[in-house]
Amino acid sequence: MKVVIIGGDAAGMSAAMEIYRNDKTAEILVLERSDIYSYGQCGLPYVINGKVAHTDELIARDVETYRGKYGMDARIFHEVTAINTQIQIVHATDVNSGEAFEFSYDRLLIATGASPTMQDWENRDLQGIHYVKTIPEMAVLMQDLAGTEHVTVIGAGFIGLEVAETIRARGLKVRIIQRSAQLMSNLDPELAKMVLEEAVKNGIEVLFEEEITGFEGRQNIQSVRTKKGSYATDLVIVATGIKPNTQFATGFAKLANGALIVNEKMETSIPNVYAAGDCASHYHRVKQKDDYLPLGTTANKQGRIAGLNIAGVEQSFKGIVGTSILKFFHLQIGMTGLTNEAADDLNDVVEVYHYEANDVASYYPPVKPMKIRMLVEQQSRQLLGMQAVGESGVDKRIDVFATALFNAMSFEDLLDLDLAYAPPFNGVWDPIQQAPKRYGKK
Repeated sequence: MKVVIIGGDAAGMSAAMEIYRNDKTAEILVLERSDIYSYGQCGLPYVINGKVAHTDELIARDVETYRGKYGMDARIFHEVTAINTQIQIVHATDVNSGEAFEFSYDRLLIATGASPTMQDWENRDLQGIHYVKTIPEMAVLMQDLAGTEHVTVIGAGFIGLEVAETIRARGLKVRIIQRSAQLMSNLDPELAKMVLEEAVKNGIEVLFEEEITGFEGRQNIQSVRTKKGSYATDLVIVATGIKPNTQFATGFAKLANGALIVNEKMETSIPNVYAAGDCASHYHRVKQKDDYLPLGTTANKQGRIAGLNIAGVEQSFKGIVGTSILKFFHLQIGMTGLTNEAADDLNDVVEVYHYEANDVASYYPPVKPMKIRMLVEQQSRQLLGMQAVGESGVDKRIDVFATALFNAMSFEDLLDLDLAYAPPFNGVWDPIQQAPKRYGKK
């Protein structure tokens, strides 16, 4: 069996390793448009503040390992331009020479990830405007940061806030420009106020409801222009979202944003073609429909499932519940399940519980409070979502709640969980149990 994998990062190489382990006769060809394989993109912001000493530390396996140890035909600088699914041929071009190639396949996996988005703003090609998505982009950013005094971050989602923190840690002045009226637009407004307070406390300038129109400068960026004014800066990082790299894949069923729709086996709408990771759809167990929530964890899981099925080992991807977490200075910001808006879209009658709880027993210092927002379906009492912000203990509570969501537990079921207890770690009633203890059905 000849397997072609497009993309040499998380999803692609997770699949490649499962094929290697389960079908020793398979010929595995990987086409990667850069020269870097298998690295942790989520660690890139921490290169900025030195928590990660060098981008090399983010690489799990290099291309020579896949070639030498595992016998894969791992290509670099090969960009796929088209797929002929009728005769099962992949068309690619050498990025440097322009030479064209054709590769036949018995099974094909599309694992091309996603790329940062930028609107068609005026002067968007000025030097000093950056993304934080790949190792080569990070190398250029690190060079430009030398001698820089002021950085503007456009966007206040996960990447935007992580970058703002790590740049501030270098002693630089930082401004965040956000189109909406709060930081992290998918966060509950009350919790988002805590994030804003943390930003201001750490010296970050935040501008809300600003619509970018362009950039100003001759060769290098000198200012960001919005509909409200012009703001001087030395460097810009754009963190306004990503778009699946699927422009070459025509004739496939896709989501509105271009992500390839896959089933539980990671099969696309075209026979013998699979997709996984940031270029594919992700079945949401709470919404009970295909969604798009690109995360490194999901990419690795979907890649594994795709690889097993390609190798003839039937496995199903069980779906996601939308779990994520962010460190922002002293705060931990976690969420899982639905937001209010998502619940409204499903026409669910939702009860919302806002409350404050401690990370440890109230008498065991230092006590760090966290604010929690929990969503529950009114009639069935099924858990729908949770968000939490605090200095400590958010990660544990979000993960426990995510497990409860995955298993479709009810609000009152939380009271029956046998969770670890000792004063340095918890109170006798865990923070996620305090809501059903207080508000649950008697």
